[in-house]
Amino acid sequence: MVTAAARELAVERTLTQRDFDRFAALSGDDNPIHVDPDFSARTRFGRTVAHGLLLSTVLHGLIDRLLPGGRLSSQALTFLAPTYTDEPMRFAAAITARDDDGVHVRLTCERLADGTATCEGTALVDPTSVHPAKDRACPS
Repeated sequence: MVTAAARELAVERTLTQRDFDRFAALSGDDNPIHVDPDFSARTRFGRTVAHGLLLSTVLHGLIDRLLPGGRLSSQALTFLAPTYTDEPMRFAAAITARDDDGVHVRLTCERLADGTATCEGTALVDPTSVHPAKDRACPS
C-alpha cells in the first residue's frame, strides 16, 4: 500500500518452499540451503533460507511500483539474518531523498513475528528515467 504521502510502499508476503524451489530452477542456484529441507535441518539455520537475490527481486518490484519507469542505478543490500520459508515478512521501499544523483530509496525486509530485519539497504534510481506523470512517490 502506498502511504498518504506516497513516499513508501510496503507489502506483506510469506515466501514458501515452492517459491524457493522455483527461484532456484529459474536462477540455477540450487544450493541445498535453499532447496533441501533435510539438508538445511542439519545446518546452523535449521531450515531452508531464502536466496538473497530473491529478496532483492521482491524489493526491486517495490521500487518499480513506487517509481514507475525508474531505472535502477545502484543497489546495496546487507543480509542481517536468515529469511526462512513460511515466515510472514514485510518488504518496504521508502524514498528518503531526491537530488541531482537520483531518487534515494531505503529498502527493508523484516519478520512480522518479531520485527527482526533480515535484509536492509539502499537504492538509487536514475532521476531522468522516472516518468513525471507516473511519479506518484516523489513529486518535483
